[in-house]
Amino acid sequence: MNTTDQEKLIRELDWNLLRTFMFIVQEGSITLAAKRLMRRQPSVSQALKRLEARLGTPLIDRSPSHFRVTPAGQSLYKECLEMFGSLARAIQSAQSTDDTVTGTVKLALLSRIENEFFDQVLSDFHRQFPEVNFDIEVMSSKDVRQAVLAKSASLGVCLVHDAHSNLMYDVLYRSFFGFYCGPSHPLFGQRDLSLDDLRNHSSVSFRTDQLWDALRPVALLRAQHKLDNRVIGYTSDLGEAQRMISAGLGFGPLPNHVAERFVRRGELWRLPPYENTLAIDIHLVHHKDARLNRAEHALLEMFRARLNSVPLTERSRNLAVAG
Repeated sequence: MNTTDQEKLIRELDWNLLRTFMFIVQEGSITLAAKRLMRRQPSVSQALKRLEARLGTPLIDRSPSHFRVTPAGQSLYKECLEMFGSLARAIQSAQSTDDTVTGTVKLALLSRIENEFFDQVLSDFHRQFPEVNFDIEVMSSKDVRQAVLAKSASLGVCLVHDAHSNLMYDVLYRSFFGFYCGPSHPLFGQRDLSLDDLRNHSSVSFRTDQLWDALRPVALLRAQHKLDNRVIGYTSDLGEAQRMISAGLGFGPLPNHVAERFVRRGELWRLPPYENTLAIDIHLVHHKDARLNRAEHALLEMFRARLNSVPLTERSRNLAVAG
């Protein structure tokens, strides 16, 4: 396609086709995308066909039993996310022209961020800028990174393994993990155990509990003591990990400050290692080149100032243990 043809395509392309395509990819199904868009399934299917015909390439390889986004579709999806994210920010910026800081701050957060430092910044920001709205979504660390990269979220809080060149990272706080089991587990209530006692027991964990991923310290400990032979459940959600552990599916890792209240209530039991050796950093993430609205910029500046003035040990010590 030459430059003239590309310019003509851009002028004539229906943006609703791109929006429909985004929903199809996100839902992994034309039928589910139609429900989300509140449209009939045939019209959504036809929109996808029109977009593929206009671009001259298949975007989704689909059949009654198969759904796969093609490489061209994956590339287009990423561009669509960034494009629509930038458009939303441009609209917000145009609507915020007076001296009052207004607008919406979109945050993408790892599940169960329980940290007094983080909460205090949000509280102080709200008192200073009461007209600002918040839109908060909870997702996996991988999806947090993708949302910030696509500029559909202004700030993210997540685990980090490989740093992306387009993102800026600050350690928000340091969390310490331990292994826990539920009341029906054979090791529940037993004291002075060793890591060898955990061997041959089934376990559950997070999808990032891999030697090449963000929970590498946990995965490394598992591998060193041969505790990774019977991992029977994975999740990206902290609450679901705690549910599986409490239900007795197996032992597993949890942040100590989150698990502590369940231990006090007799719903979880701490297993070795008893020392706080499994340190995991939780990061605040933002895009280097994102066009932030006034509210987003103000919040980022407040976080930067607080991160520079409050030591990591202080930010990590004030972990909330709410009942």
